[in-house]
Amino acid sequence: MTYQQGMEAIDSDMLEKVAAMVEQLDYHQYTGHDVKRALAQDRLSIEDYGAILSPAAAPFLEEMAAKAIAATRRHFGNSIQLFTPLYISNYCENHCVYCGFNCHNRINRGKLTLAEIEEELKAIAKTGLKEILLLTGESRYQSGVEYIGEAVKLAAKYFSTVGIEIYPLNTDEYAYLHACGSDFVSVYQETYNSSKYEQVHLEGPKRIYPYRFYAQERAIRGGMRGVAFGALLGLDDFRKDAFAVGLHAYFFQQKYPHAEISFSTPRLRPYINNAGNNANDVHERQLLQVMLAYRLFLPFAGITISTRERAGFRDHVIGMAATKISAGVRVGVGGHNEAEKGDEQFEIADPRSVEQVHQMILSRGLQPVYTDYLRL
Repeated sequence: MTYQQGMEAIDSDMLEKVAAMVEQLDYHQYTGHDVKRALAQDRLSIEDYGAILSPAAAPFLEEMAAKAIAATRRHFGNSIQLFTPLYISNYCENHCVYCGFNCHNRINRGKLTLAEIEEELKAIAKTGLKEILLLTGESRYQSGVEYIGEAVKLAAKYFSTVGIEIYPLNTDEYAYLHACGSDFVSVYQETYNSSKYEQVHLEGPKRIYPYRFYAQERAIRGGMRGVAFGALLGLDDFRKDAFAVGLHAYFFQQKYPHAEISFSTPRLRPYINNAGNNANDVHERQLLQVMLAYRLFLPFAGITISTRERAGFRDHVIGMAATKISAGVRVGVGGHNEAEKGDEQFEIADPRSVEQVHQMILSRGLQPVYTDYLRL
């Protein structure tokens, strides 16, 4: 996991702090009394956070949900942000055993030209959406920083908020993409268990655990407005991974109080040539517990619920814990304007259109929000 040539190392001890606290966590030690004590607090400590993530908290989900709803209303009102992802390339240099884009998986590879990207953006903009997330496979060769920068510039013509979910970059590269018009960076650690991380990332630059861990810091230092944190739940012990995600965001917010932070809660999903790839032991009740714990521990953080989850579950958690939901989703390359140019990363579980998700949000007494940020 030694840094490769060209990878920027920054002066930070955040990884060591998170790793030490996760190593010490024994979530089996918590009791119902510990959970009750945690739920009685106005502001949760790290110890309280461990308690509400523990198996002892399972009988208290209704109490957690009630407290989470109050916290969500206090910080976000009734608003639910809408967005959609646009995959512009699925080439990848990594061999990650859980991902459909991995370099050894035999799929149709594709990359949109800049002209094709603009046509996709126009088609998405016609739905009324004002927030876009640009994604690529992790290949600097096929999807270089300049190519992504040009895509960001195009996206900024049609959308008020442009996020990126790509391979980790150095600070100066994030600064370049920010200058192009990007606002947010999503980087997920997948698992915070460094031994497991090495076992599931067999080849490629993604094997460098600490370089990925510090991507959010480099992004904020490069001028980005916000960053997202997450683990791929089910890849390892989901309670420890969720605990680590919360700690990572908690220490990050202390260090960079101006940064907007959010969580994503992806679970393992099947993909082409691997239909059995599922999130073992992370069922919907466990996923709900994680989302409620994130909300109660860091009540001001956004939480995104993706189309990896079925429609009924997504409908249930918005306004309770989730504050952002995707709609009109395609997870192959392109597919919004013309047929997909490359195969999908994973199977989605909720194919509803923007209008269908919009109407669902209204039916739950919530307010669909298409933009909360204006470019001047």
